[in-house]
Amino acid sequence: MAFNKRSLLFFLFLCCGVLISHAVVDDDTTSSRGGGQWVVLQRSVGISAMHMQVLRDNKVIIFDRTDFGPSNISLPKGRCRSNPKDLALKLDCTAHSILYDVASNTLRPLNVQTDTWCSSGAVISDGTLIQTGGFNDGFDKLRSFTPCNEAKCDWVELPEPLTNTRWYSSNHILPDGRIIVVGGRSVFTYEFVPKTFNGKTSRANYYLKFLRETMDSVPFAENNLYPFLHVLPDGNLFIFANKRSILFDYDRNRVLREYPVMPGDEKRNYPSTGSSVLLPLKLTGLGNGTRLPDAEVMICGGAFPEAFPLADQHRVYMEAARTCGRLKVTDPHSKWVMEEMPTPRVMPDMLILPTGEVIILNGARNGSAGWEDAVNPVLSPVLYRPDEPEPLERFQVLNPSKSPRMYHSSAVLLPDGRILVGGSNPHKLYEFTAYPYPTDLSLEAYYPYYLGPEHNAVRPSIIEVEAVKNTVSYLEKFSVTFSLQEYRPVPGISLSLIAPSFTTHSFAMNQRMLVLHVSTVHKVAPFTYKVKAHGPLSPTLAPPGYYMLYVVHTGIPSVAVWVQVK
Repeated sequence: MAFNKRSLLFFLFLCCGVLISHAVVDDDTTSSRGGGQWVVLQRSVGISAMHMQVLRDNKVIIFDRTDFGPSNISLPKGRCRSNPKDLALKLDCTAHSILYDVASNTLRPLNVQTDTWCSSGAVISDGTLIQTGGFNDGFDKLRSFTPCNEAKCDWVELPEPLTNTRWYSSNHILPDGRIIVVGGRSVFTYEFVPKTFNGKTSRANYYLKFLRETMDSVPFAENNLYPFLHVLPDGNLFIFANKRSILFDYDRNRVLREYPVMPGDEKRNYPSTGSSVLLPLKLTGLGNGTRLPDAEVMICGGAFPEAFPLADQHRVYMEAARTCGRLKVTDPHSKWVMEEMPTPRVMPDMLILPTGEVIILNGARNGSAGWEDAVNPVLSPVLYRPDEPEPLERFQVLNPSKSPRMYHSSAVLLPDGRILVGGSNPHKLYEFTAYPYPTDLSLEAYYPYYLGPEHNAVRPSIIEVEAVKNTVSYLEKFSVTFSLQEYRPVPGISLSLIAPSFTTHSFAMNQRMLVLHVSTVHKVAPFTYKVKAHGPLSPTLAPPGYYMLYVVHTGIPSVAVWVQVK
């Protein structure tokens, strides 16, 4: 019988127990060089945060699945959910979704009607969250949540369903304002929502052979679920699944290009879950923004092919992937540049900070995604500096959290620059006495280094955005007035636009950062300055919608204000 190296290792693991089998290892084996701090915001929000979305009113909508029984937060009296198709409770008077107010650190329960387990979402141009798919009676459901000033906003079940079932699919907002929904468990198609758009109704869906080709044959270890999607500056879609990636014209259903296979044996998509970001698009230095910037995708973490069956069937936990890969997707001769993280990590969350740096947090050292399928939480985030010329200096280990964030955790960037982190429930039900990873209903915030008081003198504070109704129009100039105690002309001022992400299962969908072209900076009063900048060239660079606008001075960002790009 012939064995390749990987198969031989798999055989040894099964026979000899070479791998860790449910040991608990502290994260201190990698020394932390400091950086940032953790603050617990809520000991319990009543639910485990499987999904999160920051909204334009500085609130965060958080939700879990609905089919496991009661949560730990009640719905308002008389608002019980009656659902004869629910697998656990036909009449459920507990909430499975909340709305968290960032400013007041308070929350209120919301009532979602159908099962949102492992679903996806995106925010359309008016700030409404469109939420797609799920499980059971939620397989083909479309839901919406629109922010409002009254404490009455709640989930709305939309009458038009999805064309296909969508469980473990990914979404992205498109330049024309539609959302593309790609893939799902045993679904090899994509479609567009809302179903009625610009007065036209369409229930069409489109076969994408790439999704079938990237599905592994091991049952429930497809390794192509929650594919990574990024809209590139030319408007086409980058799709990554398993180890492969394509440039895709979704309007003509045409693969324009296949990129090189990512090196190594590691898989990168669910359940071998890694994470992906589109690194910041830099419009600065491009004049008025009439030239498209380069675009580069980064993918980190994941698991080896045998990780899921070993963990799921034998409770033997392989070490996770340690590598990251960067691919300049706009280069005609793209090739992956590989790097190593300080620690292996499966189920990482990757978020772009207002500084253009990337933070990698959450997840585990061993195993894969899935119930009870990972051990050894990675408690320390890692800061990654994409522009650092020395590869060995790009990664910095940060101060650890005390809370393991394993399967079904999530994280989002807040307008004030903090990272909101919640969730972790690697069990079928809520289990608060499980060892070593009980269900976690807490919410905490990570404060990056730039929020430290030692930076107060150089931290800008936005006074006013001089644009009609806080609207940043394509290619038009606008101004931002800000206060600053101590101005340093080098490296000076930059403006960052960041689209808020829909985060679930280690992928921050729709996340996007643009560094705008700044034309002038003037002092207009003591400790007060005005910067003039150009809006993005077109919707292919910045799909229409609400963005967080940060002023960044010497690498220290302001608190963001919301602007609408259109």
